[in-house]
Amino acid sequence: MADTVREVNYYYVTTSDKPGQGAAVLSVFRDAGVNLLAAHAFPSGRRAQIDLVPENARAFTAAARKAKLKLSPRKRAFLIEGADRVGAIAEILEKTAAAGVNVTAITAIAAGKGRFGAILWVKPKDQRKAAKALGA
Repeated sequence: MADTVREVNYYYVTTSDKPGQGAAVLSVFRDAGVNLLAAHAFPSGRRAQIDLVPENARAFTAAARKAKLKLSPRKRAFLIEGADRVGAIAEILEKTAAAGVNVTAITAIAAGKGRFGAILWVKPKDQRKAAKALGA
């Protein structure tokens, strides 16, 4: 089975880096019935950044607006899903390397039942080249 690679929109929210802030942000979307395809959070200086990939961008931005969450402008990333196997992520990174694309960040996880998922970020100037290399 071939990997599925698709370009997705994502937004980020910055919050204070304190317990409960991630739960507060994510509950906004849960309570609004907005499904998230991916979420990734990390410290950024003295704050935290939460990257969110919504299934439905319109519902997502409406929920954020209603909750008065300040979203970043829309950005692009790659969402990758496939059959879990030894070297799956190495294969993906070899494709971007062969195309001369530097990967800004990647997060991957075994999803169970023989599947894996990953989200991959590149600089906006490399988005088109990466899409071609990854078959998105």
